[in-house]
Amino acid sequence: MLKRYFLLVAIAIFFAFQSFVGSASAVELNESVRTVPLNEEGDTIVLSIEQVAAGKRLFNDTCATCHLSGGSRTNPNVDLSPESLAGAFPSRNNIEALVDFMKNPTTYDGETDISEVHPATKSADIYPKMKNLSEEDLVAIAGHILIQPKVNAERWAGGKSSF
Repeated sequence: MLKRYFLLVAIAIFFAFQSFVGSASAVELNESVRTVPLNEEGDTIVLSIEQVAAGKRLFNDTCATCHLSGGSRTNPNVDLSPESLAGAFPSRNNIEALVDFMKNPTTYDGETDISEVHPATKSADIYPKMKNLSEEDLVAIAGHILIQPKVNAERWAGGKSSF
């Protein structure tokens, strides 16, 4: 009986510690880390802690199957690193451009619509996970993509980016 009680207490302490560590790591994202490019004109946006948390959750649920750690399962040469995003046409290295891509995806050169083979809100009938994403959800996902090279440079997109 004492063993069982001790085990339950140990499990409770473990979960309490995990919840404390999880919330502490969110606080570490200061305003400069949460500041990301908004558009091509050079405007920026500071994402809230809530947007950052939602972006991570939504990315993991909706995008990580093919873009685990910022890679790209279908084309390993084009990942979600700042360099790859900036090299696309149009550039996808800001919130507005990434949101546009999640609505209307095109090939890396911008020439061909790929909404039938890449999840998009435009093709939510084919990709049900895209069906319920709001504009705010898309902004949060885009923010997650843009923040990751700052907080996870060694792992995001194969460690190709550094800040």
